[in-house]
Amino acid sequence: MAINQKQVLSLQQKLSPQQIQMIKLLELPTVQLEQRIKQEIEDNIVLEEEERPAEDEDLQPQEISVDEYLREDDTPSYKSHINNYSKDDKQRPVYLTEGRSLQEYLIEQLNFRNLSERDMRLATYLVGSLDEDGYLRRDLESVADDIAFTVGIETSAEELARILGIIHELEPAGIGARDLRECLLLQIDQLPLNTRPRRLARRILADYFDEFVKKHYEKLMARLQVSEDEFREAIAEIKHLSPKPGNLYAEGGTDTTPYIIPDFILDYQDGHFNLSMNSYNVPEVRINRRYVDMIRDMVGPDGKVKEQDREALQFVKNKIDSAKWFISAIKQRHDTLMRTMQTILDYQQEYFKDGDRSKLRPMILKDIADRTGLDVSTISRVVNSKYVQTQFGIILLKSLFSEAMQTESGEEVSSYEIKHILQQCIDGEDKRHPLTDETLMDILNSKGYRIARRTVAKYREMLGIPVARLRKQI
Repeated sequence: MAINQKQVLSLQQKLSPQQIQMIKLLELPTVQLEQRIKQEIEDNIVLEEEERPAEDEDLQPQEISVDEYLREDDTPSYKSHINNYSKDDKQRPVYLTEGRSLQEYLIEQLNFRNLSERDMRLATYLVGSLDEDGYLRRDLESVADDIAFTVGIETSAEELARILGIIHELEPAGIGARDLRECLLLQIDQLPLNTRPRRLARRILADYFDEFVKKHYEKLMARLQVSEDEFREAIAEIKHLSPKPGNLYAEGGTDTTPYIIPDFILDYQDGHFNLSMNSYNVPEVRINRRYVDMIRDMVGPDGKVKEQDREALQFVKNKIDSAKWFISAIKQRHDTLMRTMQTILDYQQEYFKDGDRSKLRPMILKDIADRTGLDVSTISRVVNSKYVQTQFGIILLKSLFSEAMQTESGEEVSSYEIKHILQQCIDGEDKRHPLTDETLMDILNSKGYRIARRTVAKYREMLGIPVARLRKQI
């Protein structure tokens, strides 16, 4: 057998260390960025945390003939871009859940809901009626009697059920539930049902809860027509849920208290938006001057380095290179995040004025990628796990993206509108004869929405709603 050798010319795209650094930093939300910077300070001896505002520093390393980078400023420029305010400016508070009671946290969220005075008073009473586990253990008729006696408001169980539905939408997920089944369902309904085990877990909770509690696993597997491995994965999803969501918010806060730190802060006043990045807890970093001076001392008057100092000099130079890469990546992260968020703001201005989700325009990652000139994968990394604080609450950026659907008149509407109508139809259906996907398709088509049955099924699954036969009740 003859062996032929030949040269082949090929193009390969390889990422530089700085590009890899940038990609990893893009994915981090603010709270993890703080931890990542502190970790880098620990790992790289030439990096130090800035104690004073960058604008007060007027120290520049002297020019020496060791390497070009040593003639650059050792104070990073990214901080001057991130902090869009001076120390005398009035800063908008960044809302955290840490250090507050459960009731205080829930009432703060209710303040963003634009409730009427009556609804707010009823909601506040219900929040005050929750036990330490986060459950409402009393029936709504009894709560209505107490409200009439103590607050002087005549209400009904039906009205309180509507208010309780609002509380069910608050964080932590599962709050305000009246029993364990409702608690677990509220939690799983706030998760994306994008995996088969999670969808199966919801079916078990929604339709086979009694069998699940009684551990009739063989019967469940037979009814669900799933394998033992599939069933085990679904049970694992359920075990990740908290049976006592209120315990996460002990009085005064604990080290395990979950919290969200928004990455962006958006103010809307007098018809004008003011967008800034939240850098409240992000450390300022710079290259430690001591190591610059160390290199300077190693260099003789003739610009040469002694033999015994070469290894130490190379070590410090490598660390400074790494530090400058890191500082540059942080600046790039800031610029990319601000550029993307500003484009999203421009695209969804009407929504950001008052938070009305019906005003959300259809928007996919490519829409923002085209307007920013960035890659779709970059936009995906930017919006993933990032939040913006607005006057109507803290919003997950990823939740603003939706597909476009066309009406018969050719008008584009957001898929959120379709999902809202689907939810209304299913909520109002006769549970003895639930609506099939084909019937739901006909209803939507009659309302002027062009939609196929398979699309109805997809949106129904995204809403966490089982098929018609599993919604049937006797």
